[in-house]
Amino acid sequence: MAASEERPGPLTPARTAEDAGAENTLRPRRLPDYFGQETVKESLRIAITAAQRRDDPLDHLLFHGPPGLGKTTLAMIVAAEMGVSIRITSGPAIERAGDLASLLTSLQPGDILFIDEIHRLPLAVEEVLYPAMEDFSVDIILGKGPKARDVRLRLSRFTLVGATTRFALVSQPLRDRFGAAYRLDFYDEEALSSIVRRSAGVIGCAIDPGGVAEIARRARGTARVANRLLHRVRDYAEVMADGVVTAPVARDALAQMQVDELGLDQMDRELLRALVLRFGGGPVGLETIAAAISEEPDTIMDVYEPYLLKLGFLARTPRGRVAMRAAYEHLDLPWEPPAAGSATQAMTAQASLFAAADGAETGPLRPT
Repeated sequence: MAASEERPGPLTPARTAEDAGAENTLRPRRLPDYFGQETVKESLRIAITAAQRRDDPLDHLLFHGPPGLGKTTLAMIVAAEMGVSIRITSGPAIERAGDLASLLTSLQPGDILFIDEIHRLPLAVEEVLYPAMEDFSVDIILGKGPKARDVRLRLSRFTLVGATTRFALVSQPLRDRFGAAYRLDFYDEEALSSIVRRSAGVIGCAIDPGGVAEIARRARGTARVANRLLHRVRDYAEVMADGVVTAPVARDALAQMQVDELGLDQMDRELLRALVLRFGGGPVGLETIAAAISEEPDTIMDVYEPYLLKLGFLARTPRGRVAMRAAYEHLDLPWEPPAAGSATQAMTAQASLFAAADGAETGPLRPT
């Protein structure tokens, strides 16, 4: 079951049906209007400018990272900057090699084919994609039995843009055929504030700097969540206040949605409490945690854990998940170091090293 079906709350970074119309309105159309991901933006700007000067299509691009960070938006921006059309599909939607061949043969020179969740392409389809990406040709079989013959169709030079939330599940042969792979990371609070201000202007929501900051602080570092919270807070302001989103109004609205100061909701806290209170802080396996809170393991791994890892609340170790000291403090629970020489102490120490390494690379997201 998809993550959006498992967890339809306001903080799910997975795309829901409600997001479809809103995102089409709020998506930036050009690179200057896209806030955050500065390193990725600069690399794309250089690549686009170089391709335009040579009058060539872009190299194939692969975007990866947690859901809700703007992979689809970046693909659409690339098409707009290049002045070409874009065809959008997803890995699960391409069930047969013929479906992919039909898409590829319909592309015009320079067009972009965007495949979301590209790691979910069937193997038979993926193998058809290899010559298309390298030689801009596709082989199809006409007829059956002894009279069957192989026909190679020439394709227009196109750009494939792939997106995935599971980079490790993209096969090595497919990864090697992309000219560049870009990781999208969680947004900092400044970038999220810019996104909230821009979105508020687009939807005509009156909001002051305090309201912007309150929403950005609790948006889990995710642009999609920031926009969704803005819509819910606007509704609350229109019904319960004078229609203006101020800091107190935003705090009241988010409290009513059970979103705390760090952007954790009821399910996030339930996961942490299960890890701390039922399993002594770990280490504990993913399947065990999932059974304890009646949730799917994939949903825990894809939806909840990335942000909790970023906050330093838990860590993944070879023996399972371990709750960090910050998780105890956030839940107002006493933390005691494990007994000397215990396996839990070893796992906690290792988890601390992992968390420290993550923090040194990407920086903290917790508000000061």
